[in-house]
Amino acid sequence: MVAGYRVGPDYIAAHRVFVAVAPDAGQGQVLGFYSLVLASAELDLLFVADRAQGQGIGRLLVDHMKSEARAACLDRVRVVSHPPAEGFYRAVGAALTGTAPARPPAVPWDRPELEFNLRADRTTPGIFGTAVAHASGHLPQSPP
Repeated sequence: MVAGYRVGPDYIAAHRVFVAVAPDAGQGQVLGFYSLVLASAELDLLFVADRAQGQGIGRLLVDHMKSEARAACLDRVRVVSHPPAEGFYRAVGAALTGTAPARPPAVPWDRPELEFNLRADRTTPGIFGTAVAHASGHLPQSPP
């Protein structure tokens, strides 16, 4: 699905990209990351490493994204999801709003469109020991 996909320095410089880093990783082992695009109020990317799936990293990243979005005065955040991830987004509070049509050859399938309503949802739990840091290397402030 995303083999060979890279998020490079230009993308990181242009967007708010955050990474979840393992607490015991001396080399900063990345467990997952997300990108929040403020201008369009969109969660552009959210990926969790295969080895870290099922450990709450995705939920941690979504909770952090919600906190960042609220700090930027966003009321809602849109997500165009890969179809298998729709259940995850619904489980962490997103509501289905429609379907984004396929865009062959890059994206050959329709994708669920979802939205986080940040006014209705004020949860910000975390996972003990896992840090979420801005991809530029600066740690974000703790959520309120």
